[in-house]
Amino acid sequence: MEEFGRRLAPEPLLDAVLLPGGLIAEAGTAEQRQRVLPEVAAGEKLLAFAHAEPGSRWPAAELTTVAVAGGDGYRITGVKNPVPHGDCADLLVVSAALPDGGAGLFLVAADAAARTPYRTFDGLRGAQLEFDGAAAELLGEPGDASGAIADRITAAQASLCAESVGAMAEALRLTTEYLKTRKQFGVTLSKFQTLTQRAASMYVSLELARSMSLYATASLADGEPDPVAASRARLQASRSGRGSGPPAAGAGIRAARAGRWWSRCRTGRPWSTAAGRTPGPHSSGHRSASASTGRRGSRGTGHSPGSTDSVRWSACAGAAC
Repeated sequence: MEEFGRRLAPEPLLDAVLLPGGLIAEAGTAEQRQRVLPEVAAGEKLLAFAHAEPGSRWPAAELTTVAVAGGDGYRITGVKNPVPHGDCADLLVVSAALPDGGAGLFLVAADAAARTPYRTFDGLRGAQLEFDGAAAELLGEPGDASGAIADRITAAQASLCAESVGAMAEALRLTTEYLKTRKQFGVTLSKFQTLTQRAASMYVSLELARSMSLYATASLADGEPDPVAASRARLQASRSGRGSGPPAAGAGIRAARAGRWWSRCRTGRPWSTAAGRTPGPHSSGHRSASASTGRRGSRGTGHSPGSTDSVRWSACAGAAC
């Protein structure tokens, strides 16, 4: 999933393979696995997991879609939305409330549901699915499947964290490459201390997200999916993404356009980094961290030996720039 994140691949690996396919592999019978999974692996059949319902919020597990036994199978009635890639799926894995309580999983042909397709906010596809007595096949043996559903959702959350880490790693690579090659005032942008500090901060944020992603993945590898670990990983990935996204990645581009640096440096006027400005190559803020440490303390662009920025600089400057 990290490699998918690095390339922002739009293929529905998670929504159409890992999540619904994992449910079939875990909860389905041997005959169901043999019938469905080979076609999914060959790319001949797309799956979708219809679980979320209008008005429901995670982690609520109550389902309004109901399954009623009838004839040689079940009939499902209810509405599912959003269903990622539900507009193009060939086979649906649907969760529904069982007559005796608990949640069950069912295989439903995609053409048995009324589909309302739409584009999601991230440019992918989704659909609202309406079932009105749709014929369904029970996935696996009779019984409550709530535990299997919760485990697969936890695995999906860990997968999304890994994908986010891949995207952040690529953003950092592109940013540092730009800082090393783009020149302004006769020097590369990597010579400007504030920009390299931003790149170092991106590196720290990335490694925090990567560590939490590995923590969530380790719980899956141990066979004990931990929803708390997955939630912590999601939180850290979200926080790190804010520091590794367009604002930080575009800092070098914005700085290269700030022509007022040059006139301000040439006139010898003081530069205040406390006001949020980036120092030019001839300003006092352009000195290295080692030169400024101890002479200016924690004011301006100087750093005290134990300050957070000093630690980030010494630990990450080599990796970032």
